[in-house]
Amino acid sequence: MDLEGGAYHRNLEKPTGDPNELRALIREGEHQEQDFKFRIDSNLKIARTLSAFANTDGGRLLIGVKDNGRISGIDPEEEYFMIEGAADIYCEPPVSLDYELFELDEKLVLLIDVPPSNERPHRVKERDGKKLAYIRQNDENFVANKVLLRFMRDKNPQEQRKNLVAYGPAERMLFDYLSENEDISVSKFARMAKIPLFRAEKILALFLKWEVVNYLATDKGIRFSLKEDSSD
Repeated sequence: MDLEGGAYHRNLEKPTGDPNELRALIREGEHQEQDFKFRIDSNLKIARTLSAFANTDGGRLLIGVKDNGRISGIDPEEEYFMIEGAADIYCEPPVSLDYELFELDEKLVLLIDVPPSNERPHRVKERDGKKLAYIRQNDENFVANKVLLRFMRDKNPQEQRKNLVAYGPAERMLFDYLSENEDISVSKFARMAKIPLFRAEKILALFLKWEVVNYLATDKGIRFSLKEDSSD
């Protein structure tokens, strides 16, 4: 990325997006695959959202739109410069993105599109030196735990789901527990099954891969629950 010239050599002066499309997107509000930004004031903060989109199902940023859906307008080159810095410098590996410029009510809105990535997990270089990967759930970003990192790092094609009868006692215990209870944390599973934490993480990552469980991100951590269609 050329920070000296970079975004300012891009053709971001002429809007090409359909205003009706922009109106439709704004009516959707913020959700798992869409976020509104009045403007970009921190490379680090926006890098977390880029990481979350790339690590989950992809998403788009509408820059120049307030949280209530009102259009504020922006300088697209200045905002793209911030986005590009966040994607290339703060994210590891860099996050791929595309953009489109809209004009509505004589104000400019920049749409940044982030596809789901095949290079996940994308980590963010935090100020304290840590590198954290984020996921997106509803309209919030959460730090991915080691189970989700294992799941994201698995680049192998989907393997055929194994029959639960062939599982060991730890796997069977997990399935039976979730059949009777709402959810479980990785640490509780490790304690119940009396197995090392890394093995509990590996089992839950495989269950995610085989679509046996779902995950739910909360302020207290990542919880796992049985998918409704899971069966022996």
